[in-house]
Amino acid sequence: MTDAELRERALKVVPGGMYGHLNAAIFAPGYPQFFERGEGCRQWDADGREYIDFMCSWGPVVLGHRHPKVEEAAARQLALGDCLNGPGAVMVELAELLVDTIPSADWAMFSKNGTDATTQALMVARAATGRTKVLMAHGAYHGADPWCTPSTAGTTPNERADLVEFAYNSLESLEAAAATVEGDVAAIIVTPFKHDSFEDQELAEPAFARGARALADRIGAALVIDDVRAGFRIDLRGSWEPYGVRPDLTAWSKAMANGYAIAAVTGVDALRGAAQTLYSTGSFWFSAVAMAAAKATIETLRDTDGIAAMERAGTRLREGLFAQAKAHGFTVNQTGPVTIPWLSFEGDADLSTALHWSEACLRHGVYLHPWHNWFLSAAHTEEDVARALEGTDQAFAETRGHFG
Repeated sequence: MTDAELRERALKVVPGGMYGHLNAAIFAPGYPQFFERGEGCRQWDADGREYIDFMCSWGPVVLGHRHPKVEEAAARQLALGDCLNGPGAVMVELAELLVDTIPSADWAMFSKNGTDATTQALMVARAATGRTKVLMAHGAYHGADPWCTPSTAGTTPNERADLVEFAYNSLESLEAAAATVEGDVAAIIVTPFKHDSFEDQELAEPAFARGARALADRIGAALVIDDVRAGFRIDLRGSWEPYGVRPDLTAWSKAMANGYAIAAVTGVDALRGAAQTLYSTGSFWFSAVAMAAAKATIETLRDTDGIAAMERAGTRLREGLFAQAKAHGFTVNQTGPVTIPWLSFEGDADLSTALHWSEACLRHGVYLHPWHNWFLSAAHTEEDVARALEGTDQAFAETRGHFG
């Protein structure tokens, strides 16, 4: 079936034909909706077009599609069983691996999606403190449950009533937010860097990170790092570990199992008892195959220094794009870690330039995104990046020709 035929069929049985962040209708024209397969750093859409993939399935694929070690581990576990009457031994092994790898982790709990993990982390914080309020950066994305979804459709104001917003990277704003609900702050939840869609990304300032840790300690709240998007692409130990900042709770998902569905919350010993009191569960949360895949993914990243490989590829991509943009007369901003990059065009408030350029990149076999950050994988080689840069260079030329 072609992409167009599948869209037509989907319209009859799926609301709008597609929903959520994977709805191609909200991208530039020309973006495919349906895909056939992936291999390494490449994907093929339903029409058979091949792309060098810089979205990595919106983050989950960190070693490359169908990585042999991950697939072998998943297949071994599947041969024994997946969704059983209880978890397999691999659950204990995975929890031990996380505790051994992450300095701020004394225990781990598992679920399926990043939203599960952020919500679960806040439940632990509230259970531990007996408080209700959560300090959250304005515009931050923490998932799609009613308390945090970017769209308010189908939600009620009460579901967000316990959120108090502050400006990311402003310790003064964070302190002021805490003061408005003094004595009732259960948690400060923060992403390791500012990665709001449609905006240039912003790395956390070390003073802000350390100040958030100090504030949480001073007011007796839990510091929660939402490492769902960045986890395992910046530092295996946790994205704020290079700052010397360790959270009380961390939410993980996306890259954790190279495309298999799993999420986790890790926490410190002081919150173990509170975590034990939760009734937090799901029919498929203890499935063993994804846990085996996660264990293999983290071990492979560790043993092959996968993050360093992503950093090399990301640096080469960033340098190449900068040179190309300059040569074609564009001023661009490239923001975020090189492993989780994004490019925006100066003066492009309506994203018309970004939309045209990203669609042109598609035509030349490079899949990236006009308003959401991209992702590198350890499968992106120097040759892959060089081939991608051939496509982006042609896209810059076509975009310059279009806009004169």
